[in-house]
Amino acid sequence: MSILHKKTSIPAKQTAVVALVRCETYDYPDVKRAVDKGLALLGGMQTFVKPGERIVLKPNLLAADDPARAVTTHPSVVRAVAEAVRDVTGVQVSAGDSPGFGSTDAVIGRTGIAAAMREADIAGADFSTAVDVAFEGIQARRLSIARGVTEHDGLISLPKMKTHGFQRFSGAVKNQFGCLPGLIKSELHVKIPGALEFAEFILDLNACVNPRLYIMDGIVAMEGNGPRGGNPKPMHALLFSNDPIAIDSIACMLICLDPEVVPTNSLGAKHGFGVSAIASIAVRGERLDDMRDRSFKVEHRPLHPFLSNGVTGTLTRLAVPKPYIRSRGCTKCGTCVAMCPTKPKALSWPAGVKRGIPRYDYEKCIRCYCCQEICPEHTIYLTRPILRWFVDLVDRIFFR
Repeated sequence: MSILHKKTSIPAKQTAVVALVRCETYDYPDVKRAVDKGLALLGGMQTFVKPGERIVLKPNLLAADDPARAVTTHPSVVRAVAEAVRDVTGVQVSAGDSPGFGSTDAVIGRTGIAAAMREADIAGADFSTAVDVAFEGIQARRLSIARGVTEHDGLISLPKMKTHGFQRFSGAVKNQFGCLPGLIKSELHVKIPGALEFAEFILDLNACVNPRLYIMDGIVAMEGNGPRGGNPKPMHALLFSNDPIAIDSIACMLICLDPEVVPTNSLGAKHGFGVSAIASIAVRGERLDDMRDRSFKVEHRPLHPFLSNGVTGTLTRLAVPKPYIRSRGCTKCGTCVAMCPTKPKALSWPAGVKRGIPRYDYEKCIRCYCCQEICPEHTIYLTRPILRWFVDLVDRIFFR
């Protein structure tokens, strides 16, 4: 049985269910109890996995950071879910992801995932080799999917609750971007520079790999300059659903962010991928209002349509947030230069020599924020241009 779907064709949903479970720490017994409780609220793991199947777990393994940084899915969550899947008779379980930068072995070692896999007695999946798949989607006509996904019967997505410079929020839907091996991910930012079109591509990718279940690690989330350079923020939450739009929408409510601000939520609901209307989502377990955190630092301003279709005009360039490097803290490692997907690169060394702080050519920059996303020292931030202040003022006066 193939995990892959060949086109974006999803029956529109009217309602959805999200289980919300409180978990105070990453101590394994606490996480195991919380995972078991969340699964029970949705009918148990046997609702999503059948005996004898091959299931791959897809955590968020963006980069080789310590789990305490809240950049990646915590190993305790991966282990608890792996053991819950393995308990279904005869199921073969593996796990994997394609990191944003660096070798897979280095990332799974540093993040603690390698140890979690050994403790759960599960294998690693091949997320380095691409398999080309024809696909009829909103944006995608062909996808290069990791072999470790295509070789399994089903996928369970284990996202991390984080802020995101390009899409506002990184959760269930965005997590499947790691199903694309290696540099394919950064190359797509050049091919699809617009934030709204890129969101539709991510939705296509979700439709193709079709995760059975999403379990979001929000025990400690990331606020601020995410998805890598922000700060850990305890939220004490694990979320469970088979609807990626619903689980992301409830996660947005937890951090007091309007779900419609996130393109994958608004477009996902529009195209029938899931439910974003909070009134149509049944939350089981904890009360949503009891777990909301109004102090969570996240960008609340929506993406304006004329700013979201790729950075192409002078006016647009003056209005779209641009990345900049804070010299204090920069180690001149060159990761940002290496990861810049444009050709020629928008980031380069002064005088072509690897010394000094890398410099931006904003005429070449497509505002994909790959540099900000992957900076290991967390020294790349996004500015708010003067013209954007004016756009926001006009929006508040005339459209709200």
